[in-house]
Amino acid sequence: MPERLYNILVPVDFTGKNKWAIAKAIELANSFDCNIHLVHVVHHNIAPLIPVEASLFTPYESYADRMNSYDQLKEIASHYNNQLCGKGKFEISILEGNPGKKLAEYILQHEMDMVVIGLSRFNLLQRILSSVSISNLVRKANVPVLAVRSGGLVCHFKKIILPLHDDLPLPRIKLATLMARTFKSTVYIVALRNEDNTAEKILSEALEVIQSISTIPVQGIILEGKSLAKSTQAFAKKINADLIMINPLKEFHLPGLWNRLTKKLLSYESDIPVITVEKI
Repeated sequence: MPERLYNILVPVDFTGKNKWAIAKAIELANSFDCNIHLVHVVHHNIAPLIPVEASLFTPYESYADRMNSYDQLKEIASHYNNQLCGKGKFEISILEGNPGKKLAEYILQHEMDMVVIGLSRFNLLQRILSSVSISNLVRKANVPVLAVRSGGLVCHFKKIILPLHDDLPLPRIKLATLMARTFKSTVYIVALRNEDNTAEKILSEALEVIQSISTIPVQGIILEGKSLAKSTQAFAKKINADLIMINPLKEFHLPGLWNRLTKKLLSYESDIPVITVEKI
């Protein structure tokens, strides 16, 4: 995990939800003095299960249409350019091919530090498709993915929740520390109460790690309940949290038969922004 962010990717599909993704990316860019990459993927043959939001991709048949997409990206960048402060700037790109593969390639080639996507209400098909998109993108490109709804556009991240299961997630701990140091935030490390007291142990270890690398305010809290995802969501609402940091493990899938079938991550139901970080 880098000591700062240098490049942020925002996939663009020219719909309303791009607005809050770009707004959050600008907030991060102004805080970290980094660049924002606006990327649209032209996909001619929609696959049965694509690893990014289905609504991001519309088939285009002609060169003229691709150029029109490029002009639209230029217009978006121009519209938001005066909101960028410092040395950060917009980069725009049109890619063509398999969406998941092309985005992953772009992320690796251009060394993206984070992806920011906007979420809206999905229909039935889109929920099935999008429920795996964040997980797959995180795994394929090994990059944190921040999902934001229109209601999640708080100014900065003052209260960051880091839920733990049964391991010590160093990538998430380091990213949480980086965000908290930048935004002068408090990190709340949470875990579900269990019979063998492993929750207390993992909380203690995580607190020691954070305190060894930073002086940010940090608290360890034991939550009640059977689902780490639901208990984390309830706690986040209770304290008016600004950010939740998870990984794509099943413990962060929402309970219920439909959510289990679609592997629906907490990201897709939370009104609070959620960052998904791969478990490595």
